[in-house]
Amino acid sequence: MLLVYSHKITPRLTYIFKHIFARILNIEVGFTTKIETFIAHDGLKISYAKQPLGSELFIRSNDLLFEQGVDYFDISVVNWDGVPCFFQTNPSSELPFDIFAAGFYLISRYEEYLPHVKDEFERFPAEESLAFQNKFLDKPIIDIWAYKFRDILLQKFPDFKVDIINKERKFQFMSTIDVDIAYKYKNKGIIRTLGGLIKDMSQFNIQEIGYRLMVIFGIRKDPFDIFDKLISLHRKYDIKTIFFFLMSEYTTYDNNTSVGNLKYKLLIKNVADYVKVGIHPSYYSMKDEQKMKKEKQRLENIVNFPINKSRQHYLRMDLPETYQKLVDIEVGEDYTMGYASNYGFRASTCTPFYFYNIDFEIQTPLKVFPFAVMDGTLKEYLNCTPKRALDIMLKLAEEVKEVNGLFITLFHNESISGTGQWRGWNRLYEKLLKEMSTKDK
Repeated sequence: MLLVYSHKITPRLTYIFKHIFARILNIEVGFTTKIETFIAHDGLKISYAKQPLGSELFIRSNDLLFEQGVDYFDISVVNWDGVPCFFQTNPSSELPFDIFAAGFYLISRYEEYLPHVKDEFERFPAEESLAFQNKFLDKPIIDIWAYKFRDILLQKFPDFKVDIINKERKFQFMSTIDVDIAYKYKNKGIIRTLGGLIKDMSQFNIQEIGYRLMVIFGIRKDPFDIFDKLISLHRKYDIKTIFFFLMSEYTTYDNNTSVGNLKYKLLIKNVADYVKVGIHPSYYSMKDEQKMKKEKQRLENIVNFPINKSRQHYLRMDLPETYQKLVDIEVGEDYTMGYASNYGFRASTCTPFYFYNIDFEIQTPLKVFPFAVMDGTLKEYLNCTPKRALDIMLKLAEEVKEVNGLFITLFHNESISGTGQWRGWNRLYEKLLKEMSTKDK
C-alpha cells in the first residue's frame, strides 16, 4: 500500500489520489495525518503538504484540494518533459507542478461550474475548456501524468518495482451506439410517413420517394435497420458494446419511432438479448428528473431488468444538475462525458471515474465513462472523410494504448448504415473494429 501524509485529509484529496493511484495505476492507497505513522510505514509513501517532513517523496500542495466551492484560478500551462501541466510548485517538490490539484481541476470539470458561454444547445463548448485552449484535449493527460509519476515511484522505491509493474492494467476498447432514429422510413406512423412523402415530392426527390415506398411495402430493407448486422460484427470481433435507446415522446429534437410501437419494442428486446443496453434521455431531460425517470422506466418495462447505463441525447448536460439527477434516479453509469464539436478527452482521462459533486463536496456513486470521439464530430463538425476519420480514431486509440486505458467511441446506427451522407462509414466502422479486436491476437 502507498501511504499519503497530509496535514488535512479532505474529500477532494482522497478522491483524486484514489483515481490516480487506485484506478489508473492499480496501487492501493491509504492516508494519514500522523507524522509518526507516516515515518513508521515500511513501503511506498509520499507527503503532500507545504513543506517536506524529511527526505521522502514530496509533492508541494496547491490549496485547491483543501478548499470548498469554486473560485477563479489564473492558470498558466507550462511544459513538463514534453507534457503540458499547471499549478506549478517550487524546487523542493518532486514534480514541478501539483499533479493532484491539476488532476482534480480537470476530472471534476471544475471549469464547468464557473461562468461560461454555452453553445446553441446549452452545452459547455470544447472551445471554452483549458484543454482545448492549450492543445491537449486529444490526450488523456491525467493518465499520462500518472504513468510518468509511476516512473518516479519506481526510481524512489526500486524494491517495489515488481509489485508495481505486475499491477499494470490492459488496454480495452468499447463501442457505444446511440439509436436516435431506429428506422429511416418504416414504423413511422401514417402522418409522419405521409409528411415524408410530401416533402420528397416537393423537392422532386424521385429516388428518395422510390426507396421510401419500397421499404414501406417490404421490397427493400430499411437502411437504418442494421442491428442484426451490428450484433454479428461485434460478436465476430469480440467487441464490448452498449446500445442507447431514445424513449421519448416526439419533439423537434427527439424524432425516433414512437415508444408505443410494437416493432420498436421487439427490436429493443432483441438487441438486449445479445448486448448491453442503456437509456438515451431525451433532449429536454437535461434538467427534468421526472422525464428522465419516466423514460428509464419505459425501457425497463420493455427489457424487464433494471437499466443502469445512460447517455444524454445531444450530449446535453449541465453540471452538476444533470449528473445529480441521474444519481437520484439510480443510474449507475453515464457515458455523456465528451464533446460534440471536438474529439478528445473532456475530463482529461481515459479511465472511468466517479462523479464528484463540487456543490456538495462529495464523491457520488455515478461512474462516468468518458468517450474519446463521436462520428458526428468528425463528419458534421470537422468535415472529415471516412479515411481521415479513421486515422483520427486510430491516433486517439494509440494515445489510450500508451496508458493502458479504456478507448470508447460513439457511433449511431444511421452513420454505420453507410447510406446518404454517411457513404463509406460502414466500411470505416468495420475497419475500426478489426483494428481494436483482440480476438485471435
